[in-house]
Amino acid sequence: MAAAGPGPLPPAEAEALVRPLQGTELRDVGGQRWLQQHECVEKLNMYAILNASMGQEQLLTELLVTYAKIPVLIGELITVEIWKHKVFPVLCRLEDFKPRSTFPIYVVLHHEASIINLLETVFFHKEICTSAEDSILDLIDYCHRKLTLLAARSTNGPTGIPLELRPEELADPSSMQELQKQAETMEFEISLKALSVLRFITDQVESLPLSALTRMLKTHNLPCLLVELLEHCPWSCWEAGKLKKFENGRWYVMPPEDQVKMTKLDGQVWLALLNLLLSPECQPKYHFDGFNRSQLLKLRGFLTDVLIDQLPNLAEMQRFLSHLAVTEPVPPKKDLILEQVPVIWDHILKKNKGKWEAIAKHQVKHIFSPTEEELKLQAHRWAQTYSLDMMEALAPEQPRCRVCGAEAAKRCSRCRNEWYCTRRGKKSACGSGGAGDRLRCGSWGGGSKLKLNHMARACQVQHWQKHKAACNLMAGALGRAEDL
Repeated sequence: MAAAGPGPLPPAEAEALVRPLQGTELRDVGGQRWLQQHECVEKLNMYAILNASMGQEQLLTELLVTYAKIPVLIGELITVEIWKHKVFPVLCRLEDFKPRSTFPIYVVLHHEASIINLLETVFFHKEICTSAEDSILDLIDYCHRKLTLLAARSTNGPTGIPLELRPEELADPSSMQELQKQAETMEFEISLKALSVLRFITDQVESLPLSALTRMLKTHNLPCLLVELLEHCPWSCWEAGKLKKFENGRWYVMPPEDQVKMTKLDGQVWLALLNLLLSPECQPKYHFDGFNRSQLLKLRGFLTDVLIDQLPNLAEMQRFLSHLAVTEPVPPKKDLILEQVPVIWDHILKKNKGKWEAIAKHQVKHIFSPTEEELKLQAHRWAQTYSLDMMEALAPEQPRCRVCGAEAAKRCSRCRNEWYCTRRGKKSACGSGGAGDRLRCGSWGGGSKLKLNHMARACQVQHWQKHKAACNLMAGALGRAEDL
């Protein structure tokens, strides 16, 4: 049986992870000091989720506020975003760049996902949102960019379908083309996390600066963007006549009785719309002109009795839209104000303008071409950061047997990747597998109870032929890491 999972983060260790966080220059992304910070962010991200599930997130929240690290995390988030859009394409175009392993580059791409996931976990708390200070404008702009991209891609069909990697592709870690595909898939999930962060920001509209409200309601017109997301619903798609919805990092086929159920992502959009349209801080500042009214009134088609039963607050939205359809709201007052603007994105672009190729070549030479020994050392550090015990503790659901779907208690001892209802093989259930053994276990007609036990115990053996190739590759990689 699996050992007890990790407990909450001890105070001293939490402080040791939070205090060193600092901003990074674009040129240094992926370097040794940056990797150490990435490890801190990864651990904070994992423990934040674990602590939140235990209701013990207060310590981490207080540390991030006390040491003023939320603006630092937002700055790092935007730095990696710019790296991905400006430097990564240059790396992919360099004909003479044939890395021994693309995993160091993948870690940089994944860094953005780690930070936005951490922010999604902690932004539930009002004090976190307040501690962002002026950088909240940069975070609002970041969320707007991600949601705009999500809405644009959704018009071209479903996005974010997880890649099915074949064993021969796993054996080729140097494929930059494969890395680009992974980056596209990751972008979809990052955009969905940005949606959750934006919703948590709108929960705190009464404590946000006026510039933040102006940014959401006028500059970016987020209500209309959210309506577009509801129209196209990029986290839902039809495939081979079956409805699939994206939730908890996976696409699920929805049975007919669950197709009208509201997903978490649907709920995030509706809650953000409620905050932006009905709160007394936002409603007087939004301009309900002809275009905006026509877009918002599309929401009436979604507000069915089934939906309102699942989120009763939407009854208030329904009444508001009925009133909006027959009245002409007063335009917002044009007050003369000094508006703050976000600075992080523009500062990084201005500082590195025209240097993208030079940065890429510097990183190829000094960061993304490690020696064999450096790769082994870093692989050992990654193995310590991404411990299997922690990964299991963070899993959204109990693992299931790969073959029969029953609740799993054991996994493949070689690759430690596939789960089964038991680890014992056919011989332990039926002896040597001869005719006499088959008769005794009941696999030839009689002894139905023993036959069921035999079938359960044979799951791993039954799956072995399909699993063998990937298992050998992954077991070999694990063995090399443990030899360090």
